Amino acid sequence: MSLYTAFRPLLFRLPPERAHAFTLWALKSGLLGVGGNAGDPVLETEVWGKRFANPLGISAGFDKNAEVMAPLLRLGFGFVEVGSITPKPQAGNPRPRVFRLPQSHAVINRLGFNNEGIAGAEPRLRAFRADPTPGVLGVNLGKNKQGEARADYGAGTRALAPHADYLVINVSSPNTPGLRALQGRAELEGLIAAVRAELPDPPPPLVLKIAPDLTEADKRDIAEVALASLDGLIVSNTTLARPESLDDEQRQESGGLSGRPLFDPSTRLLAEMYRLTEERIPLIGVGGVEDGATAYAKIRAGASLVQLYTALIYQGPDLVRRIKRELADLLKQDGFAQVGEAVGADAGKG
Repeated sequence: MSLYTAFRPLLFRLPPERAHAFTLWALKSGLLGVGGNAGDPVLETEVWGKRFANPLGISAGFDKNAEVMAPLLRLGFGFVEVGSITPKPQAGNPRPRVFRLPQSHAVINRLGFNNEGIAGAEPRLRAFRADPTPGVLGVNLGKNKQGEARADYGAGTRALAPHADYLVINVSSPNTPGLRALQGRAELEGLIAAVRAELPDPPPPLVLKIAPDLTEADKRDIAEVALASLDGLIVSNTTLARPESLDDEQRQESGGLSGRPLFDPSTRLLAEMYRLTEERIPLIGVGGVEDGATAYAKIRAGASLVQLYTALIYQGPDLVRRIKRELADLLKQDGFAQVGEAVGADAGKG
């Protein structure tokens, strides 16, 4: 039994947000274990011309204010994505707004882009860049609840893109009114053009994070826009769906569902977007990654990189090392010398 497994019942007595604040404090204080990035060479990969020690990252939402980038990389992640960061500080939605579903290994959240804004994050990003820990940094941008989309994403780009190894436009959170409507083709093309106008030279790769709850027409439109004007996609954000398999008491709480129940729908969408984008841009697979097998399934479905978050709540920091070990074993069993060789290996199947 790991130390986290023994300690988790006590942690779960705290409200989810208080437990998360404690986790951030523990990372800052160096109390959580260090996994390191001296991993198996089979996990090394290159995406956007950048070297990743391994393809496993932590998704936006964990480190909203860019507070624990270096500690997370020291845990063994190959990359860290911070945010979502809005131009102005934002309190988010009223509490309670995060709900554990332990029987389903899931979480429902309706946080609403709570963060300290550009003014809080930018100095930390600048300091991180001055003394970086090896690893790749993504910056995820959002808009304020009362903000205008193009102006807000443009402001975030001007301030934060110079610090990012890749920049994410998040238009897929279900917890900001009207945000997902920006995934429509006309709105999306205008937004991307506005963001590109604010990118530094040379620009970081520009990535779009999409929702799992899309129509077939939405998927085709997003793929066409991505091929014309983006460098990658993140598939996917949380879902508004409530699968019948959920039997936790809080299953009907409003907000986005993440964790184990999201694995199948997000992986199906990942495979579909891999085909629709004709294998021409990198995809980051997220949703229900909780072990080496689920990470490997994302890669074989078309993900060049994978992210997790919810599984850490249930399994703790040792999960990072375990996933990397299991993933390396699976790659070798199937005869792959590098993780990049396995990307899209299941394309066309099923």
